[in-house]
Amino acid sequence: MGLGRFFRTSAQVEEIDFRRLLLMCLIVGLVAGLGAAGFFVMLDAGSAFFMGYLAHFHPAPPGWEKPLFHFGPGDGLPIRWLFLIIPMLGGLVSGLITFTFAPEAEGHGTDAAIEAYHFKDGSVRARVPLVKSITSMITIGTGGSGGREGPIAQIGSGFGSVLGHYLKLSPNERRILMAAGMSAGIGAIFHAPLAGALFAAEVLYRGPDLEYEVVVPAFVTSIVAYCTFGVFFGWHPLLVTPNYAFNQVSLLAPYLLLGIISAGGAWLFTRTFYGVRGFMFKRLHIPNHLKPAIGGGLTGLIGFFLPEALGAGYGVVQACFNNDVAGVGPTILELPTAAAIRGILPAGMAPGLVGAVILGLIALAKIGTTAASIGSGGSGGVFGPAVVIGAALGGSTGLLFQHFFTSLAIQPGAFALVGMAGFFAGAANTPISTIIMVSEMTGNYKLLLPAMLVCMVSYLLCQRFSLYEKQLPSRMDAPSKLGTMARAILRRLTVGNAVRRRPDAGLVVVPESMTLKSLVDRYVMTTQLCFPVVDEEGRLTGVIAAQDIRRTLTEVQMAELVIAADIAVPATTLTADESLLTAINHMVRTEREELVVVDGADNRRIIGTVSRGDIIAEYNRQIVSSTVPTLG
Repeated sequence: MGLGRFFRTSAQVEEIDFRRLLLMCLIVGLVAGLGAAGFFVMLDAGSAFFMGYLAHFHPAPPGWEKPLFHFGPGDGLPIRWLFLIIPMLGGLVSGLITFTFAPEAEGHGTDAAIEAYHFKDGSVRARVPLVKSITSMITIGTGGSGGREGPIAQIGSGFGSVLGHYLKLSPNERRILMAAGMSAGIGAIFHAPLAGALFAAEVLYRGPDLEYEVVVPAFVTSIVAYCTFGVFFGWHPLLVTPNYAFNQVSLLAPYLLLGIISAGGAWLFTRTFYGVRGFMFKRLHIPNHLKPAIGGGLTGLIGFFLPEALGAGYGVVQACFNNDVAGVGPTILELPTAAAIRGILPAGMAPGLVGAVILGLIALAKIGTTAASIGSGGSGGVFGPAVVIGAALGGSTGLLFQHFFTSLAIQPGAFALVGMAGFFAGAANTPISTIIMVSEMTGNYKLLLPAMLVCMVSYLLCQRFSLYEKQLPSRMDAPSKLGTMARAILRRLTVGNAVRRRPDAGLVVVPESMTLKSLVDRYVMTTQLCFPVVDEEGRLTGVIAAQDIRRTLTEVQMAELVIAADIAVPATTLTADESLLTAINHMVRTEREELVVVDGADNRRIIGTVSRGDIIAEYNRQIVSSTVPTLG
């Protein structure tokens, strides 16, 4: 932000009325909760029809979420050749709708919400939430590998933005309402209200920064949205987990290795996702409308061999937990393709090693299907796939450790749970909210310590890249914060820092009796923009601005008869102890480029003057001195 623009707007600093904003958050939370409920129903219906009815494929849901719809036979084998067609058709329809009506709804919607927050004053077109929800339902419902967080983030943030426009809120307030809407949707649909609120504040930056203005409004919207969603679908967590606990210090070493593995997986996922998008789909010289169809075709091809990589995939995560508790539901070795994979592995291989191979293959396949589905322009989130990949990597790692380190009481499902957190914390640079998100999704808070270790290791190793490319490094880099930072600096500096001209150093002081002609002679010999007028004792009586001299010359012909006292006006003065921000506000209010500085104890004794240029120079000196190291 240039200081010129700052000077023009500093007199009208945007003050956020949090009481009014929190009332608006109640409405946003309610609508986001209803939107999450509606999107959940749409998503379940789409998956039940396209995958269930047409392809006879019914992947296991997460433990606490029971299917709302069930079409087609439930115990038959899937019609695999339809996997080559259905995701492609879904990508085609999704691409046509997206790029015709709302191109900003393509890809994972969280990035679009971050971009709108930082660079578009929190503005989201009203049609985007509707388009995003429809196209995401089609993409994920037809087998595309996408998550719920991106669509619901755009639904919630979109309504917050639209409401802000309708109420004519300031850009700052609109941004906050938009981010609070994003947190509301995520908190509701993932059964994680606290994590949803923190996620919206944390995901905006790649570094260890939080958007603290968002936290309280996000808490309000997330509470209301979660309660609204809970009225329809209950208050349970998303996944059913055994009673995992951390009670062995010796397990810290395996968890430390899991943090490194999670960081490596996050690196591979991010590089694959943007590599496929950048080097493949962006270089294809075909209309954008058709690219999601190609992505859907590639997704279907991978799904033909490994159906677990299609759709949301939460059943794989649940299977990792079921593996530690017999009789709860399908285990890893009971997944659809487990028998086929086991058949090509060496006979007699230990079940734990077989499970590790199965989960490793699912993780790699899920990376490929997500890159193809969403990287091609298909509509869906990346948090859901990241959770599945992280759980598969963590579960595979846990099974390997359990097999080779028999002396340690390792539960592979606990490693899957912690792996979920570590993987996404590294990929998205959101360690704090991810730890809480996974705890709320699983209802298990006893693994917080290993989750903290794994997430921080993964986060520190992954800071050079991010799954969300619109994230900014820190608050210092946010365009919306530049004015705030400039005000903070100018509020700290005093007028005394910027005063350069004093009476004994060339300051032009005008006696009341000086003629206009003599004043003009002085005016043309200096760059001074205002001239203090003094009485016979040298005490300030008024001030003459440069523009007043020019105006008087055009109106008065008797330059010898007009004296300084005739054209002087009361002086707007500053003291050396006042802040430069106060000086700016006085300049904007009086429309003067330079003001007189007086002694604080005697407001008629002149110290000097301070101009707009002086303030800019001092501001620049402070910026340079604080950012450029001193050369010895």
